[in-house]
Amino acid sequence: MPGDAEIILILGVMHLLGLGFIALLLLPALREAHEPPGPEPGSDDGWGGHDPPRPPRHPQPPRGGVPLPDALPARVRLRDGHGRLADRLPVRERRPAREPDRPPVRTGFGCR
Repeated sequence: MPGDAEIILILGVMHLLGLGFIALLLLPALREAHEPPGPEPGSDDGWGGHDPPRPPRHPQPPRGGVPLPDALPARVRLRDGHGRLADRLPVRERRPAREPDRPPVRTGFGCR
């Protein structure tokens, strides 16, 4: 029984030490409120206030230009009228049917 009590005591002390270290790490963060960063006192450059806001930037013109020579137009335009895309596409040709496989023919070689 004395061995069990020693193990419990050692584990308890280790837990208390861990909680103490956590409290030491959190203490500076909880102790004082931080002010937002700003210019240091006495560093006045004589102008006073903040810089004026910059004017908004103009949007960049789109890059590109004329379509590439290898660009192909779409096969179908939907703006011409109403309807479905499938109705405007040409009907595809069907694949021809395959010939049925011939049944295997037995040969006389290898048979006894």
